[in-house]
Amino acid sequence: QVQLVESGGGLVQAGGSLRLSCAASERTFRIHDMGWFRQAPGREREFVATISWSGRTTYYAETVKGRFTISRDNFENTMYLQMTSLKTDDTAVYYCAKRSDPLTTGLKYGEGDYDSWGQGTQVTVSS
Repeated sequence: QVQLVESGGGLVQAGGSLRLSCAASERTFRIHDMGWFRQAPGREREFVATISWSGRTTYYAETVKGRFTISRDNFENTMYLQMTSLKTDDTAVYYCAKRSDPLTTGLKYGEGDYDSWGQGTQVTVSS
């Protein structure tokens, strides 16, 4: 089972930026869609963004569209989430996840479509 490790979280002021990374332990990362999810205190985990295995297609939650950018480097087995114009509502633990099925042709944003999860990285946005 591939291991995923997130990094890059921290404390930032509203309006600031952060870049999260998700490092995968295996090269099979390259043939799976990947996603970012987040969980704020007292709330359910929610979808943030997803990227196809090729990196050609992305999809975002409406709440982050235009502010966050998901990308990946298949040579480095790493996925990224560039977050800009951060808001206090973006405060959450951010998780990366691997899509269960390889080489799929359509993006999914339900948790049930992902089978490997990282431990999460805390992002705190202060006002």
